[in-house]
Amino acid sequence: MTEYLLLKLLHIVFFVYWLGGDLGTFYASKFVAKEGLSAQQRSTALTIMMGVDQGPRICMALILGPGIQMAYNNGLITMPVWGMVAVWLVCAIWLAMVLAIHFGHGKAFVAPLTKFDFKFRIVVILACFAAALDTLLSASPLVVHAEYLAWKLIVFAALVMCGLGIRVMLKPFVPDFVEMMQNGPSPEVDKRLQNTLAKVRPFVYLIWVGLIVNAAIGMHLINP
Repeated sequence: MTEYLLLKLLHIVFFVYWLGGDLGTFYASKFVAKEGLSAQQRSTALTIMMGVDQGPRICMALILGPGIQMAYNNGLITMPVWGMVAVWLVCAIWLAMVLAIHFGHGKAFVAPLTKFDFKFRIVVILACFAAALDTLLSASPLVVHAEYLAWKLIVFAALVMCGLGIRVMLKPFVPDFVEMMQNGPSPEVDKRLQNTLAKVRPFVYLIWVGLIVNAAIGMHLINP
């Protein structure tokens, strides 16, 4: 297996587990606020949901690495070697934060790390948009030399933005779920939980669409 084919396989695997894990997370979320289920049953559903959701989180952090490396190897992206190293370092740091936040539940470092992770993703979004716009608007782009790659970066940045949107919309969920676990299910709390999840769904749908669009662009089924 050549290096290019290995990178391509990784890129496809990350896409598959991102989309598939997102579908599993979405399905499990329906049982977290489902009327008629006990608090313990909902807690189990939440545990499953959070566990399955690690797949998409990990894949979001890593998918840029093989994608940009393939483009770099094919001359579609121009940067010094240290720039490519920096891309993989960003992926590694991102992955480390995802795992630390997930497995560090209850630890003091989780709250500040979560805030840093939020800002880190904003930087990634801005960097992707900057590289893409430079390609689309400049006669002599600095880094990315293929328009379809620029559009893939734009879509990826939008996916990360949707992830941040989900995080913001889910803020009321935690205190409401804690209240439900402490006092038991009630129509009032169930309604609040359901409303919060309903606000998240549009972002989830956009992520699904964005992933499929990016796959189509990568396969050249779409020529933006």
